[in-house]
Amino acid sequence: MNVSPLQQRAPVDAAAPIPRVPRVKINRLTKRYERRGVLRSIDLELYDGERVVLLGANGAGKTTLLRILATLSRPTSGSVTIAGHLTHKDAQAVRAQVGVVAHQPYLYDDLTAAENLRFFARMYDVADERSRIDEVLFLVGLIARRDDRVRTFSRGMQQRLAIGRAILHRPALLLFDEPDSGLDREGARVLERILGYHRSGGGTTLMTTHDLRFGLTVGDRVLLLENGKLVLDAPSHTLEENALDERLARR
Repeated sequence: MNVSPLQQRAPVDAAAPIPRVPRVKINRLTKRYERRGVLRSIDLELYDGERVVLLGANGAGKTTLLRILATLSRPTSGSVTIAGHLTHKDAQAVRAQVGVVAHQPYLYDDLTAAENLRFFARMYDVADERSRIDEVLFLVGLIARRDDRVRTFSRGMQQRLAIGRAILHRPALLLFDEPDSGLDREGARVLERILGYHRSGGGTTLMTTHDLRFGLTVGDRVLLLENGKLVLDAPSHTLEENALDERLARR
């Protein structure tokens, strides 16, 4: 049988490709609430430096998946491994590797921006506490408000500080649940800068958003959940915004 040049064996001394090791590995993940299946046998791998966007209609299971990855909820069956740690066996080690932004900012209104970050820095044993706090406040555009109480901040400023809280301990994995919600134009620029900053250090991001254009712009991969099932996993540049929008609208 004739063999095409593309099918010929590589020379013996050719360097073998280095296998990619997943930062996150999800195996047959299922979550049920009473009789209702919220996540249905999810298999997924996320790699170093990837920015992955998770899409789906309300109730598709997006937030549930993020909560399980953040060790805030336990799966009914299946397993999740993050940076080599099984979430159900070593939750504390997993939390040290993960930064989370949820729908609530989880900040203390009566503390200043710097005091909020100092509280979390001590929780995560951040060694260079003061310099790291100032670095993060600069990254999120709040260095001029470091000594102002959070209750005086707008919704967008609180969201930026929540993003700062999430990256403070230099986590390997960011889990962002609609981080662009409530952000103004400056806040959106800050978010894109943070995502780039995180990836430049090899960090992985999994985020949800209702803004398809934003998701397709910042994401390398797009995942789509429908009724708890992962029905799409594709590079973002291969997807059409209008077609994806129509598919979401049908759910």
